[in-house]
Amino acid sequence: MREGGVKSPNGQSSATAGKKKSAFSLKDVLPALVPEMTYEGMAVANGQDAGLAWESLVRGCLDRAERDKIRKALLDYCGQDTLAMVRLVEKLRISH
Repeated sequence: MREGGVKSPNGQSSATAGKKKSAFSLKDVLPALVPEMTYEGMAVANGQDAGLAWESLVRGCLDRAERDKIRKALLDYCGQDTLAMVRLVEKLRISH
């Protein structure tokens, strides 16, 4: 997560460790095709943030307020990802 965020013990998300970023990732394609959509300013703004936030929830070492904050941030991020996919499909259907 941004602003202090959630850290894994080794500093990396197991989902992204050792992987190269694809030029066809949602975060790369979205600005080109749907420039009005952005993840800027979101507490969880990318997959690595989401993985770390999820890990912190699963561990269960958070107080209720922090757990609720992280849960909301994850729901916002997942909602933005879903909407982004819908907008991309709509854009590709129109241009095809």
